[in-house]
Amino acid sequence: MLQTLRNALKAKEVRNRLLFTLVMLVVIRFGCQLPVPGVDRTFFKSWFEQHSGDAFNFFDAFTGGSFLNMSVFALNITPYITSSIIMQLMTIAIPKLEEMQRDGEDGRKKIAAITRYVTVGLALIESSAMAIGFGRSGLLAGDAVALDYICVIAALTGGAAFIMWIGEQITEHGVGNGISIVLTINIISRMPNDLKVLYDQFVKNADTVTMSVIAAIVIIAIILATVVLVILLNDGVRKIPVQYAKKMQGRKTFGGNSTHIPLKINTAGVIPIIFASSLMQFPIVISQLVGYQGGTGVWAQILQGLNSNNWFNPSLPQYNIGLLVYILLVIFFAYFYTSITFNPLEVSNNMKKQGGFIPGIRPGKPTTDYLNNILNYVIFIGAVGLVLIAVIPIFFNGMFGANVSFGGTSLIIIVSVILETIKQIESLMLVRNYKGFLNA
Repeated sequence: MLQTLRNALKAKEVRNRLLFTLVMLVVIRFGCQLPVPGVDRTFFKSWFEQHSGDAFNFFDAFTGGSFLNMSVFALNITPYITSSIIMQLMTIAIPKLEEMQRDGEDGRKKIAAITRYVTVGLALIESSAMAIGFGRSGLLAGDAVALDYICVIAALTGGAAFIMWIGEQITEHGVGNGISIVLTINIISRMPNDLKVLYDQFVKNADTVTMSVIAAIVIIAIILATVVLVILLNDGVRKIPVQYAKKMQGRKTFGGNSTHIPLKINTAGVIPIIFASSLMQFPIVISQLVGYQGGTGVWAQILQGLNSNNWFNPSLPQYNIGLLVYILLVIFFAYFYTSITFNPLEVSNNMKKQGGFIPGIRPGKPTTDYLNNILNYVIFIGAVGLVLIAVIPIFFNGMFGANVSFGGTSLIIIVSVILETIKQIESLMLVRNYKGFLNA
């Protein structure tokens, strides 16, 4: 990794891309501290402390603390992520969008343009809900009028659109993966504060020096073990061998080569965790926005069970039913998302058209059935790995009160984006070497 970065800094073109990316990230971090005009930030911080839970901590981690600061980037990249997921799902449901996706570069540009419009629309809806919902509780300083609400909505919507533009600029003029890099830098920006919380809670306030050392070692070991598990899950691939039949054309022989179909163990990435977490936290967020104060009724008990802060708590075992629901949702969405992104029937038909076959498996339906069986097996292993990574931080939060914003989801995103960015930089270096060779 360090050698790749050292070589990249020696190349002017790649170095300029790295510097451009760095400047854009500095702009983002500056914008995360820039307050929305007319907002009482003291009120919002006190409100956040009272309602701080898994739902808003999760959202604040993804926005790099800009949500807590109620800055112009309070929505950050989340509307774009949501719109991208919606477009992926709509591509499967709407034939016109599916046709666009198959049209190559032109089709992808059209889908990207639609995604931008959907992002702005979602940002407008979310900013309106935040401005009106929080504004009624005292978010806006003084006696707020309609113009104050419009100003807040415009600032939040514009901030989300600007963040989306920055991500696209990093993709085009930087090192690539712009949206992913923006999300990663947001998550990383919250980690120093989280590590300080762990230090103050378990190391600094330990009874003896020995306990402090043990606590520090345990914390480091858990973080490293989780990172290693994420890397193994991210890089794990099941290779299905494919053999191509030989064809005679004149005196020449074509084909006969062998390759493989790489099936990633974690076929759905971090999407199942995001879907499951969002679905679990949606009732909690809505209840808090409408001012529901809880109680002892059935609805209050359900909300408590949905909150991951109550899972693994020895004094509240009844709420672990929410953990079981969460695990089932992660596994379900792992299968669901993979089913709409990988089509064994289409892969089988393409192999048959190109004269390819899996050794020992007949082309056609037997190949499709074989791919389905392998895929179901791989998805289950990946889903179990996702559950383990997601549950580790929740377990230590419930048992020991180690409440931090970065968890399994954040670590998966960080590790995946870092590895992908390194590969992207290596690709830029390779392209540069090819250009140099051709110009020689």
